Amino acid sequence: MVHFVTLAGVIADDDVAGEVASAVGAGEGRQFAGGTDAVSGIVAALGSGPVLLVLDNCEQVIRGAADLVQALVSRSKGLRILATSRAPLGLTSESVYALPELSLATSVELFEQRARAARPGVDLPADRVAQICRHLDGLPLAVELAAARVRVLSVADISRRLQDRFTLLRGGARDTPERHRTLRAVVEWSWNLLEPDGRAAMRALSVFPGGFTEDAAQYVLGEAGDALFLLEQLADQSLIKVDDSPSGVRFHMLETLREFSADRRAEAGEEETVTDRFLSWARDFGRAHHDVLFSGDPLPAWRRMRAEQDNLVLALRHALHRDDGPAIAAVTAVLSSLWATDSNFARLAALAAETAGPLSHFRPGPGNPEDVEPARSAAAVCAASLFMGFGPHAVRQLVTLRRLPPARPDTLPRAMGVVLCAVPDIRPPEYALLQELCEADEPMLAGVAAGVASYVWESEHQTERALECARRMLDALEPLGNPAMRLLGHGRISELCLQSGRGAEAYDHLRAARDELSEFGAWFDLAGIGWGLVLACLHRGEIDEAEYWLGLTALDQQPEAAQIYTPDHPARAEIALARGLTEVGLGLWRQAVEGMREASLLYADDPFMEPWLLQMQSAAVAAHAQHGRLEPVAKLAGELRERLLQMLSGPSGSSGDRAPVELPVYGTVLLALGFAGLARGDTAAVRLVALAERMPVVREFPTLSLARSRQAAENADRAAYADAESEYAALGREELRAAALRELTAAARG
Repeated sequence: MVHFVTLAGVIADDDVAGEVASAVGAGEGRQFAGGTDAVSGIVAALGSGPVLLVLDNCEQVIRGAADLVQALVSRSKGLRILATSRAPLGLTSESVYALPELSLATSVELFEQRARAARPGVDLPADRVAQICRHLDGLPLAVELAAARVRVLSVADISRRLQDRFTLLRGGARDTPERHRTLRAVVEWSWNLLEPDGRAAMRALSVFPGGFTEDAAQYVLGEAGDALFLLEQLADQSLIKVDDSPSGVRFHMLETLREFSADRRAEAGEEETVTDRFLSWARDFGRAHHDVLFSGDPLPAWRRMRAEQDNLVLALRHALHRDDGPAIAAVTAVLSSLWATDSNFARLAALAAETAGPLSHFRPGPGNPEDVEPARSAAAVCAASLFMGFGPHAVRQLVTLRRLPPARPDTLPRAMGVVLCAVPDIRPPEYALLQELCEADEPMLAGVAAGVASYVWESEHQTERALECARRMLDALEPLGNPAMRLLGHGRISELCLQSGRGAEAYDHLRAARDELSEFGAWFDLAGIGWGLVLACLHRGEIDEAEYWLGLTALDQQPEAAQIYTPDHPARAEIALARGLTEVGLGLWRQAVEGMREASLLYADDPFMEPWLLQMQSAAVAAHAQHGRLEPVAKLAGELRERLLQMLSGPSGSSGDRAPVELPVYGTVLLALGFAGLARGDTAAVRLVALAERMPVVREFPTLSLARSRQAAENADRAAYADAESEYAALGREELRAAALRELTAAARG
């Protein structure tokens, strides 16, 4: 037998037993004031057989419910009690089951059912419905209330108005309890059950958008609050969730509760106080973690930093608004190193631009020495990212680095700082200062300088010197034991090997990188190494193994920001072409170009987007030209010519044209135009091929390999090709640029 008793209307602990007695037919509640006689009456009414007693909504009379349950179970062997409550009863005989939020699929199903019941013909776009359900934390009542609004609103209108969910989500059915008529009423029901210190804790803890640890909670609760005690109380009331994560135990609020508590914080006039404490936590976190991702054991720190990312982004907003130099430096150091290792270059570039000015005005001194190294780390990582994207132009982070007290380059950020400060004085043709840094006695400094030198010599089209420097970088930084540096070293060497047709050596370094870093799969983009292995195998002619790595790499999880750089379609295109499936391969190249066009609109601020797009477009044109199918990409070839003319016609030093990343773009596009000219029967195009080969060319794809370009040029006009090679052999960087502009302009006239 089952008995159901609702306690929602009971407000005093002493009235619980009487209410239950009345509901199960043991007599009128008033006969059992004090509860003693009520227990006997309830036991008699329930009988000796198996019985389930359901006590609904016990939270506001938790002590009375607990006392009654304890008495009943001790006197009735066949009795089982199911108590629903926002807090456990706290009995040793109790088994607690915390109801989870609804899954997204279940929330969507519930929304659709309730919406069609409210308005049968309503349009329910799947993406909009899912967006609403995600926003509502999987709370069944919130989903039902939102669905009911389709009587007068479209789904799009509901989604838009959820910015003020407490105003929107009201008006439940007439036969539902008053406390379930609005979302606000539901939350207030729980809020009113809290003691004053519990409400204060909710107001303070709602400052964390990404959840929090016990340590972080103690910061915002202040010295007066016992964080562990309060967290336990809030968890018992189901107002915060507790999760075991790779970074340790974390707590978080549902967004609905966080929004409600934040409103109460504003009403209480506590915004400034809580923000002060929140920034104090962020400063200390940044000071403790500013350079740990470049240490020998970075994985635990990466997990903590990843977990705190959303909190740190908000802290940075507050710090910038307040011009809080120590907080800006500390938080920027953490976020920049996190996004650098995540290859999240778009966010990293935006961070560098936003914090450059405030950091350049910040002067940590004797009064706050703990801020010197965070400021150095922040400026060094941001400056390095800007140099990678835009070349060695003056950046404001150098002001910060040059103002900081000098320090021995015994950490990676310190070594980076020394090399970056020297960049304005590193000049061609001999790059004497850079050579001096490469020969420094400090291994960290020599390793960082060698890494920079590898890009410098590549830009000078001295691949052998670039490779030598890349190998020196790997050897110098290996003792650090940092996986990011090992990945950088192996990756840089494999990149240069692919450029120069050394597929076997590239393969060896990529395998070494994958084997060494597999334990850090949660951190590093192992898929990037996998894609490199696909391309290395293609260069070696190992098509079956290339397909193996392609299939395996598709299973590797990658950071969202890095997904746009995965050469999935290009790799499949090259495999198809290698197998003789010409139409399939060329079709995949066109698909790759179209997909990248769309991505380039979404990531317009990413400095690496256009070079990557131009590389893929160039490879697509070259592939079509090599197979005598230029017509489908004739328009694209024309666009590439116009874009290259535009870049070459700009004033020297503008728009990043002297950046190491730019000269390979010139060479790559020029090579594609050379292939296109040869496909049209224009033997003069051998001069474009020869000129492109004097510039660095991004040769990751076999279609752009040196062997293919030489063979095509020699087949067209061996003598003219040899003459052009001789003519361009002695030209320097700017002379090559001028020659490319001259050849393209002449070809356009012809």
